[in-house]
Amino acid sequence: MAAPNYQHALVIGASSGIGAELVRQLAHSGCRVAAVARREEPLQAMAEQYPGRVIAFIHDVTDYDSVPALFQEITGQLGGLDLVVYSAGVMPEVGMHEYSFEKDRLTFEVNVLGAMAWLDQAAIRFENTGHGTIVGIGSVAGDRGRSGQPAYNSSKAALATYLEALRNRLAKRGVTVVTIKPGPVATEMTQHLHLKGAMRADEAARKILEKSKKTGEHYLKAAHQVAFYIIKRIPSPVFRKLKI
Repeated sequence: MAAPNYQHALVIGASSGIGAELVRQLAHSGCRVAAVARREEPLQAMAEQYPGRVIAFIHDVTDYDSVPALFQEITGQLGGLDLVVYSAGVMPEVGMHEYSFEKDRLTFEVNVLGAMAWLDQAAIRFENTGHGTIVGIGSVAGDRGRSGQPAYNSSKAALATYLEALRNRLAKRGVTVVTIKPGPVATEMTQHLHLKGAMRADEAARKILEKSKKTGEHYLKAAHQVAFYIIKRIPSPVFRKLKI
């Protein structure tokens, strides 16, 4: 399946992992990309690698009040907007007997509230223009409440529900809203987990761009679609006894 031919894209959470790979692949295809992230050095490196195609914007996604003005500045500099991807995310390390509101709050501030601040702006623009694609990077972790990462699982479930609501609002306006649910991906965020068989970030980015053509929820592996169809239907008393 070929990736769509986007001309103007905005990627939030662009300094590493899937977000950085999305920027590179979009720029390589000829798309002009606004790369938004907190860390300046990797953004500037991509801007230098793709002069005229990648524009770097330094921003902390928890600075919600600055988003509307920055969104307008970005669309002005790009000269249009076809695609918005929210790829920013955190997953603090949490011990099995640790309950940290500070970590939980940060997880929701970045994974959910940051997404809402940016994607609300995208929804306003695309509803008015009658076209555009919104992509949120969720996770299979949001499909059940696993004991190891309560806040992260919950944040991805919240993001999926928010994106479903946007999809239901915007479908009649010709706007595509896509929820991507990757399984394990080898990124900076997950390196401490020592994941076996994790998908490479560049492969995940390629699949995401391919699947962005069709509105709805998408797993990156066909096997996950089948597996999580079953996992979501396991009764809770049974699920809590399983190591999955």
